[in-house]
Amino acid sequence: MLRKVFIVLCLVLPAVFVVPAVAQAQLPDFTELVEKQGPAVVNISTTQGGARNPLAQQMPNVPEDDPFFEFFRRFAPNTPGQPREFQSQSLGSGFVISADGYIMTNAHVVASADEITVRLTDKREFKAKVIGSDRRTDVALIKIEASGLPVVKFGDPAKLKVGEWVVAIGSPFGFDNTVTKGIVSAKGRSLPQENFVPFIQTDVAVNPGNSGGPLFNMRGEVVGINSQIYSRTGGFMGLSFAIPIDVANDISQQLRTAGKVTRGRIGVVIQPVTKELADGFGLPKPQGALVNSVEKGGPAEKAGIEAGDVILRFDGKAIASSEDLPRVVGGTKPGSRVTAQVWRNKASREVQVMVTELQDDPRTARGGRGQKPPAAAPTVYGMSLTDLTDAQKKELKVESGVMVGEVQGAAARAGVRKGDVILAVNNQDVKSVDAFNQMMGQFDKGRIVALLVRRGGNSLYLPFRLDAGGN
Repeated sequence: MLRKVFIVLCLVLPAVFVVPAVAQAQLPDFTELVEKQGPAVVNISTTQGGARNPLAQQMPNVPEDDPFFEFFRRFAPNTPGQPREFQSQSLGSGFVISADGYIMTNAHVVASADEITVRLTDKREFKAKVIGSDRRTDVALIKIEASGLPVVKFGDPAKLKVGEWVVAIGSPFGFDNTVTKGIVSAKGRSLPQENFVPFIQTDVAVNPGNSGGPLFNMRGEVVGINSQIYSRTGGFMGLSFAIPIDVANDISQQLRTAGKVTRGRIGVVIQPVTKELADGFGLPKPQGALVNSVEKGGPAEKAGIEAGDVILRFDGKAIASSEDLPRVVGGTKPGSRVTAQVWRNKASREVQVMVTELQDDPRTARGGRGQKPPAAAPTVYGMSLTDLTDAQKKELKVESGVMVGEVQGAAARAGVRKGDVILAVNNQDVKSVDAFNQMMGQFDKGRIVALLVRRGGNSLYLPFRLDAGGN
């Protein structure tokens, strides 16, 4: 009998001792990270002045805070009456990167602001000035007159692993120093109209007002700037995107020293390499960037790159997909002569390319204006555009306009189709691709503009929301 009891105890006791070990498993503790890094996160509020059209009295069924109010206000016939002055406000976040008051945030947070106010966690407020902003990456650098400020430390986004815990601190809907947590969902994401940023995708709760705030790893290091959300409602849906801090830091350093960002270009229009195309070209697997056109007289043509080539490597860096090429070329110093590996006629060859400078985005740089963007950026505003030839103008019986090629993202959502001809933006004639990009560059994210489109024998207006995915 005693022997049976002993055997039963031997079988039961191991299970008893296992329970405490399981019970000790806990979720990560974020308290120390927040206590140390929270004071370096700031609230940013901006104001901008303007004038209201008395059109509000003619549209009683359209609230003035409705996005389509702005659309109708701008394109309805002018009405007599004295405009009423008003101020609009917006909120965002940022973080201190130097004790003497330099702060990093999103470009769209401070865009078109007449006045910027920075509030610290100790409730002190400062007026800030914009040192520079870069709309291509959505990074801005601002400055307040202060000293001895708490600062963040930077981490290495390359060491981030999918599934790793991350923390966001910001001001969603104006609630200062709000902490949310989640995991890294993916790395190196490409988004429409954002060729130069390999986004970090997370499931951290990010809402309007989080824009410009830091994304921390568990060591308390900033690994990204929270920039965009994917949402059907305007609120959090489990998909948020952050700019890797190494990309943002490089931009901020250029803004601090020069007030603008310098990028390389080689003058090609590219597209993805599908499995079918890879088989047709004799590539072992889908990889690289397929060149579908080459700018006449541009760096690529001078180097001997041809339409139909697949660029596999550039300046020693592998081009795994077409999204990689703009980032790599853009990060190459203009004036550099680099080696590009291309695939042609089922064989690899190397060419020497002299990289030239990509002209500034008109929405970029100190003071908010720069030079014209290039004429043939393939994914600007979600569509590829080309100037009309004289023959096309004669056939269409128009004096000017631009032809739409491939369509995706914001353009597709607006109803733009391949083969459309864009005649005007906000009733201003479009003379060329350069002119179109410059006109569109004057508007802020979230703004709705009217595109006058010729489709077949008819013309129609399409309401086009700029960068609707931004927060």
